[in-house]
Amino acid sequence: MKTARILLFFALISSCTFAQESIFTYKKLPSVKLKTVKGLPFTSDSIQNNGKPMIISFWATWCKPCVRELTTISDVYDEWVAETGVKLYAISVDDSRSMTLVGPMINGKGWGFNVLLDPNSDFKRAMNVGPIPHTFLLNGKGEVVYQHTSFAEGDELNLIEMVRKLNRGEEIK
Repeated sequence: MKTARILLFFALISSCTFAQESIFTYKKLPSVKLKTVKGLPFTSDSIQNNGKPMIISFWATWCKPCVRELTTISDVYDEWVAETGVKLYAISVDDSRSMTLVGPMINGKGWGFNVLLDPNSDFKRAMNVGPIPHTFLLNGKGEVVYQHTSFAEGDELNLIEMVRKLNRGEEIK
């Protein structure tokens, strides 16, 4: 009986680990109302990058792995943009109570990428985002080609390598 429980435990762990990364090819972005950090209206289908790859990362100010991921990427973001032309959109899912912390956090961290607000989690639901951080990679046509949840040091290296592959016209596997 104990062996069966252990096997079931490892089966569950394996399936959860597998679910963290997946190829999610060719899902277009839905059209959902968002806001800029300054409170201006923005729609998710306006997310674009002139034919270059894009990264969309769902995060919140209270999520430590989210902040670590975005800070890690921020440290190399200018280099990524210069090399690949990639653009990052960080979508905050902070609710109306914690939304006021977003602006001061991005200013304090010096993040130079686009930050948008999804206070009602409409975009999060439309993209079928569960736990955060949840990061999507889109090709130059705006099609989702990869997604990943959670963050561990080194994940950013895998992400930029996939961006490079997209720029070379290679398929993401």
